Amino acid sequence: MNNIQALRKEKHISQTYLSILLEVSQETISAYENGKHNPSTKSLIRLREIFQVSIDYILGLTEDRYPTAQRSDLSQDEQSLLHAYRQLDASGKSQIRAYLEGFLASRAYTIDKA
Repeated sequence: MNNIQALRKEKHISQTYLSILLEVSQETISAYENGKHNPSTKSLIRLREIFQVSIDYILGLTEDRYPTAQRSDLSQDEQSLLHAYRQLDASGKSQIRAYLEGFLASRAYTIDKA
């Protein structure tokens, strides 16, 4: 069984809204979630973008949310931070980026003065 329904509920997205994002009918989303139909390649790519997980995870082929190549260079802490960041909405991501840029700028200024 695939993970589409669980991912959709995790993000608090309705079937109707997901159908709009994928440009398919709500019935098609239901069929995907119930395993009656497999998503098209175009839909799988879009689902990967929406949920920020691997296509293999979407299809239920692995329990790893992210491809190994995507995670191989990251420490456990970095992976946790990235996962938390991906859970934020656009506003939250913007706030985190602004804070980080400010922090790095002040840190560089302090280092330059030393």
